[in-house]
Order: sequence, then C-alpha cells, then structure tokens
Amino acid sequence: MSAATPENPALAGLYPQHLETLQARAAEALQRGGFDHLLVPSGTLHYQFFDDRDYPYAVNPQFKAWLPVTRAPGSWLVITPGIKPKLVFLQPHDYWHVVPAMPSGYWVEHFDIAIIRTAEEAAQHLPKDAARCAILGEPQSAIAGYAPNNPQPVVAYLEYHRAFKTPYEIAMMREASRIGVRAHRAAERAFRAGSSEFGIHLAYCQAAGQDANDLPYGNIVCLNEHAAVLHYTDRDRLPPKQSRSFLIDAGASFGGYASDITRTYSAQADEFAAMIDAVDAAQLTMCDAVRAGTDYRQVHLDAHLALAAILKDFGVITVSPEAAVQTGVSGAFFPHGIGHGIGLQVHDVAGFAESDRGGSIARPDGHPYLRLTRVLQPGMVVTIEPGIYFIDMLLDELKQKGLADAVDWARVDAFKPYGGIRIEDDVVCTAAVPLNLTREAFAA
Repeated sequence: MSAATPENPALAGLYPQHLETLQARAAEALQRGGFDHLLVPSGTLHYQFFDDRDYPYAVNPQFKAWLPVTRAPGSWLVITPGIKPKLVFLQPHDYWHVVPAMPSGYWVEHFDIAIIRTAEEAAQHLPKDAARCAILGEPQSAIAGYAPNNPQPVVAYLEYHRAFKTPYEIAMMREASRIGVRAHRAAERAFRAGSSEFGIHLAYCQAAGQDANDLPYGNIVCLNEHAAVLHYTDRDRLPPKQSRSFLIDAGASFGGYASDITRTYSAQADEFAAMIDAVDAAQLTMCDAVRAGTDYRQVHLDAHLALAAILKDFGVITVSPEAAVQTGVSGAFFPHGIGHGIGLQVHDVAGFAESDRGGSIARPDGHPYLRLTRVLQPGMVVTIEPGIYFIDMLLDELKQKGLADAVDWARVDAFKPYGGIRIEDDVVCTAAVPLNLTREAFAA
C-alpha cells in the first residue's frame, strides 16, 4: 500500500482512537527517556555492495505504526505531546522511478503534512534541538544533525505495548487475513491441478494482488518431501512426477500489517490426510487456549503433548505421549515453537519482554525456538502453528541418543514421502473467547 489509501469508513471510524492510544504511549515513553519529541524516519533505500541495485525497501515498523504508509523512503514523523503530529513527506522530483503519491485517505486530516523534494530538506521541519529528540530508526536514516539514537527506555516501552493491538489494528489484520485466505484458496486449486511449486507461488501472488516485495515474508511452498524443510523457499519450476502432499506457509499485507497462514493438504484421501485432520483438530484446541492470563509457554508445552498423542495414535512412536515429551522424542517431530506475536511485523517485537522497562522471560528448558514467552492479555495477537515433520537429521539424532526404540521406523518410512504437516492461524486474545482471524476468513 502506498501513501494513497482507499477510503474505508470502518477504518476511518477506528483510526482516531488508535492515534490517541499511540500518542499516549509516545508521551509516556518520552517521559521515561527524558525527551521532548519523538522522531521516526521511514527508512531509506539500501544498495548492494559493488553494485547500483537497491535491495527491496522495508519501512520502519515504528513509522507504519502511526499511519498506513509503507512506500515513502526518506520521510519522517514528528510526535510532540499535546501537538498535532507532523508528517514530513518526501516526494522527490524523479523520472527514473514512480514518485510516492500525495498522501490521501482517512488518516491525513490527523496530521500536519509538509512536502519535501530532497531527503535533506526534512531537517527544516524537525525540532531545532536534536538532543531533546528520541529518534527511532536505522543508522542509514540519519540526516545532518539528526541521527537515530534509539534510547532503550523509549524503545522498550513502545515495543512492549505494541503487543496490545487497538481495534483499528485488529481491523487491519482482519483485512490482511482476508487477502491471505483468498490467495491460499487459489494455491490449493493450483496444487489440485498439478502445478509446480513455482506455479503455485505465482497463483498465490496473483490472487493476493501482491508480489514478493509486498508480501510480509517469502512464501513457503512445499510439495512432497520439501515440507520437511521448515523454511523451504526454493520452489521447483517443474512439478514432481507425483504430487502426494502440499504445505503452504504464506501471508499477505494490508496497510503495513501482516497475516501468517499455513495449511497442509494431501492429494488423496489417505492416511496422511487423516493425520492432517488430527493435527487440525488439535490446533483448534490450542487456539482456544489463547485466553487472558494464559502463559504462552504453557500453550507450547501442551502442544508437544497433543502432537505426541497424534504420533502415538498413528503408530509413529511406541512410547506414551508423556514419555515422548520427557525424553525429547516429540521435539524431533515438532522442532519449532508453537507460534509468535504478529502485527506490524510477522514475528512481532518484545516477545520475551518482562515489562515495558525491559527484562526478559526465559524460554522453557529444551525449547530454544519459541519466539514468545509472555502471559497472554486482551489485545495480543499470536499465531498458533503446531506441526509434525519427518526430518532425517532430527530422526538420526534420536538414534544417536539411544532413543531408536521409541520410534516405529517402518511407520516413519511410510510418512516421509509426504514431508510434514503444519496448520497455522492468527488468533486474537480477548476478554472472553479468542477471535480466530484466519478461520473467520476461511468461513466467509
């Protein structure tokens, strides 16, 4: 989404309260850091070493938290408590590239907007005493006299509270989920029609109306054994001789917010399809655990037990689910975390934050890849993504640890050609029952 944002009555009605919340957070963060102003550069283009080609531009998340502008490098926000926020918007004279459109949409009336033609001109519109400014951004965003300082008390406070989404943000994420689900349906159709991984990827992008630079992360499109590579992004150009299974982990963006959705399919109504159904049912139970006051670490640990029970039911392991978890056998089949926070970033910040002043909440022992350890509270949005995989490296480690007898290797061999299973939804913690944005979009 560029600076021009389509009118949306629902978002227009929710945006003022969102802005008020951000202004209150900024005022408290500045007070804690001893600053008078918050300056947020949008970020700049980065160029490849020994080349004149730029990397894909990514907007500063601290910038897009305030307004749905994601393609305006060289711009700045000026936030001063008690004063209308200012957008210093870079609209260069350029005939080599498309110039960012003039700001428009439901949000513009809430900002004083100054148009500049060069990045250096921004300094004319920033507070005169840079020492009184908390400047949040990357080093490359610096202009004469104004270099990002990213003061810890300010960053810690703002990032911690970003976990609590406003109703406006939930609406933005709902739209990102709607787009993502539309594209997931197109991807499944392409799989059923016999497309290659690359062809499925293109079908997804076409249906989403987003290319690789628009999507919140690189699409993971896996046929057959490739699903055993957690972040598989190679995308074969030709279809396999036989498509047995399909795992797709792909999201969509809307106004700077992300969705993150994973689905797994079997080509036939076979035993692997039954295992997918079992994981899907268990995943729904895990989603229901996204309740206020629940420790997210416990959701992760409970997921291990539930997935071990599925492995036991399908004859893959020979020990009890409890023994599988205790000995680490379950971790060989489910080697990642149950999920993470999501919002302006796919893996949202402050997942381990102990408080808005800093500190860290440790992961459970033996679970190094969990990305969120906080206690869930209303407004938090998390992913729930259990998985079962058949990964040679991890299975070989079980044998090396003397745990081979805990596994029926013939059953492993039967499932290995399918790669693995992952089911992922984006779930909002509320004061009552959870709101599953992904299932809501699939049901529409």
